[in-house]
Amino acid sequence: RAVTMAASAAGPNQGPNQGPNQGPNQGSKKVPLRSREPIWSLRKPLPTSWQFWLGLLLPLLLLVLWVSLTSGSKPVVGGAFLPKPTDVLRVLLRDLVIGKPEIIDGHQVVVRVLFDAALASAWRIVLSFLLAAGVALPLGIMMGAFEPVNRIVEPVMAPLRYMPISAFIPLTILWFGIEEKQKLAFLFLGVFVYLLPVVVSAIRAVPEELVQTARTLGAGRFQVVFTVLVPAAAPDIFDSFRVMNAISWTYVILAEFVNTRSGLGYQIQLAGNHLHIDEVFAGILIIGVIGLMSDALIRFFGSLLFPWREAGHV
Repeated sequence: RAVTMAASAAGPNQGPNQGPNQGPNQGSKKVPLRSREPIWSLRKPLPTSWQFWLGLLLPLLLLVLWVSLTSGSKPVVGGAFLPKPTDVLRVLLRDLVIGKPEIIDGHQVVVRVLFDAALASAWRIVLSFLLAAGVALPLGIMMGAFEPVNRIVEPVMAPLRYMPISAFIPLTILWFGIEEKQKLAFLFLGVFVYLLPVVVSAIRAVPEELVQTARTLGAGRFQVVFTVLVPAAAPDIFDSFRVMNAISWTYVILAEFVNTRSGLGYQIQLAGNHLHIDEVFAGILIIGVIGLMSDALIRFFGSLLFPWREAGHV
């Protein structure tokens, strides 16, 4: 009878087998609701099973369209305007992998034209990027940290961001000649004018609370710059290198149009002058592949240098 009275006193929500922690709010478990359209959720990551196939969909559709337009004895688009995928693949195998024999200084050597051109373009990009970063990083840090420096430099740098960099080609030829220095100077300018404001913005985006906390603890101005501002802004600055990489590969083609005998830009221009459209397409595809590979490499190093930043991104 005592057990029956205790059960009655407990009320309808607590039976004799319920523990003391299983009240009306604590005993019920919340079941997460499933969205009817999970892949179309706003700003939500895709399931792993969908990522690969959705990323493959558009390239496959473009490839099918390319094949359908160029196949057959009477293709929709002639080879003078759009080459067959097999012709482009043949050029890639010949000039990038296998090579073709040529006589140079009385010796027969195997020349991989596109492979050598890609190395030449990549070397110009790396060297000019290192030069631009060596100037833009310290100058941008000082401009973002100290307003007097920003007031001195900004009136000169601000107009450059709105000027087409290609308009400086005649000036770089006048100042540096038509050899390798001109190409490096042009690429340096193209990267520098875009990297500098990114560094300034990243330094200024550091929360003021971090600066004031460091000052309260007795840190000097330059200590705050190099122990607070730079480490906090480093992930954003490093992310901008991916954009600078894309800009570099865009401008290197223009740079190699001027009096050069090497590089992908030169090979594309030469093939276009001789109406070898399959070689033009091969050069463009190589630039796209190298761009994707270098972008993945930058992301990889970013995940190693800033693992806490990558952990917050999917």
